Amino acid sequence: MQSLTSGLMRNQAAGLNMNDRVAIAAFLTGKAPGNRTLAAETKLCARHVPAKLDDGKGWNGWGRDLDNSRYQPSPGLTAADVPHLKVRWAFGYRASYIYGQPTIVGDRLYASSSAGRVYSLDAKTGCTHWTFDAADAVRTAVSVVQLPETGDGRIATVFGDDTATVYALDANSGKLIWKKRLDSHPDARITGAPVFHDGRLYVPVSSLEELSAPAPGYECCKFRGSVVALEARDGTLLWQTYTIDAQPAPYRKTATGTQLYGPAGGAVWSAPTVDPKRNLLYVGTGNSYTDVPTTTTDSILALEMSTGAVRWVNQLHAQDNYIVGCDSPAAAGKGDCPQTLGPDVDFGIAPILRSLPGGRQILLTGEKSGQVYGLDPDTGKQLWTTRVGVGSSLGGLEWGAAADGAHMYAAVSDAAATNAKPGGLVALRISDGKQVWRAEPPTPVCSWGTRNCLAAQSQAVSAIPGVVFSGSQDGHLRAYSSVDGRVLWDFDTAQLFQTVNGVPGSGGSLDNGGATIAGGMLYVNSGYGRITGQPGNLLLAFSVDGGGAP
Repeated sequence: MQSLTSGLMRNQAAGLNMNDRVAIAAFLTGKAPGNRTLAAETKLCARHVPAKLDDGKGWNGWGRDLDNSRYQPSPGLTAADVPHLKVRWAFGYRASYIYGQPTIVGDRLYASSSAGRVYSLDAKTGCTHWTFDAADAVRTAVSVVQLPETGDGRIATVFGDDTATVYALDANSGKLIWKKRLDSHPDARITGAPVFHDGRLYVPVSSLEELSAPAPGYECCKFRGSVVALEARDGTLLWQTYTIDAQPAPYRKTATGTQLYGPAGGAVWSAPTVDPKRNLLYVGTGNSYTDVPTTTTDSILALEMSTGAVRWVNQLHAQDNYIVGCDSPAAAGKGDCPQTLGPDVDFGIAPILRSLPGGRQILLTGEKSGQVYGLDPDTGKQLWTTRVGVGSSLGGLEWGAAADGAHMYAAVSDAAATNAKPGGLVALRISDGKQVWRAEPPTPVCSWGTRNCLAAQSQAVSAIPGVVFSGSQDGHLRAYSSVDGRVLWDFDTAQLFQTVNGVPGSGGSLDNGGATIAGGMLYVNSGYGRITGQPGNLLLAFSVDGGGAP
């Protein structure tokens, strides 16, 4: 896979999508994906700096804070510094189409990859403290937590993998403390980062049953999304709340006699947002997989933190029944395909909780339809809505927005839209959703050529005072002025780099997890090639003094 995506066979495989590459690798090696043995890392740290807890100046987990704001108030950088950012070091993953998002706590960086390898690196130099190989791909951000009631103040790193298993590792050594599988469905996985508060972990569960469903004879569909509360010290399950209350049951057969089940779907793709004041978690859900009616798919749910009970639901898009391959005229309504087909416009982003003048709060969210919403966190009532994109199965809003005290910053993907130009970044006033400015996307320029060269801005947005960072599928990371949307800095990450660990490194599309900023440095993964983008295997670290080179 490394050869096909970033090595000697990269040019020959340029016309293949990721599933094609996996099929070729499996055929040639006789090994199914997942049965992998990765080489040991060689650039080990000479000195082990002890792992620390977050002091509020790091970037811990997905959204940096419990509000999932993706806003860093103490970045160690100013807006005036940003145009001078240069690559300080590059790290090469031993895997392709990398997942996850870098976490920075203390002097350490924690990262995950599609090979299942999780890393603890030195944040300043990129040397390796330890690695851990999970059972499958890891695409969540890592959360650093202090385990309660252990007596020694033990610090752990927590993440989930594509078998729907949660892991807790010793943050100093990388040794496994405990692990727990949260869902037995073969397509269940964890994509949103676990969130820690008051001794508990709150973990979202999603799935890719949408991809399995088109297989001949497949009994679609039986997966239901959920949120799970665990004791952080040992992984004990406290509660599990399914986003669809009713269990799947037989409801019709296909023309060939295959039994179909429903309701199903409602995957939770993103990290929960924690509101201790109200004792609530807020989560967004994905589409339905079947025709059986649901009232909680494509919704925002508020769950009680103590019990998992559903406090309120706002279904913002009904009857979004979708599985892959059903949107072609030849497939419509046939086989496992829903009779009423939706547009596949999940809520894939984590809701953002913000405070308004006078103390009132608002919950901000957006979906792949291109619609952005402001909700009342007490009731879920819609306060305002604004359209920022035309929407498609690949966004609209794909992975994440950011918000400071006044504005929400939403990047537009629209990668699969047929009636719009992909890309763009929008600033909205959080009080009423009014557009403050819009930065249209530059014409995409891709180092790999014109194939899959898109201006779509699917990657999660990140912000610091005065600056908003947004990555594009053409591989460019751009910094925009939060005042007027001017581009302050533009860096093409889709290049070949010498890496500190000696693994051949090449960048590609920017997607999924966004840039993280802490301690005067900026970190970003480059090479998300899961669906439409250009794969790669790079983690890049930037600082004003730089020091590295492509």
